[in-house]
Amino acid sequence: MQDLIGSVAGKIWKYLSEKGKTEITKIRFDLKLTNALLFLAIGWLSREDKINITREENKYFVELKSK
Repeated sequence: MQDLIGSVAGKIWKYLSEKGKTEITKIRFDLKLTNALLFLAIGWLSREDKINITREENKYFVELKSK
């Protein structure tokens, strides 16, 4: 399971590097992920301090941290 989560985290990282700041549900639909895999992978990236998560009104956005 850790390999799958890591793989999905890599896909999300690549997606964000190409698209920039994106609403979480858009990532889910564009990458065709389940809620569970989406949030596990976002947690992985967050734990590794790779992303910023922000809330704007009732939506959550994710973006890569700048180096």
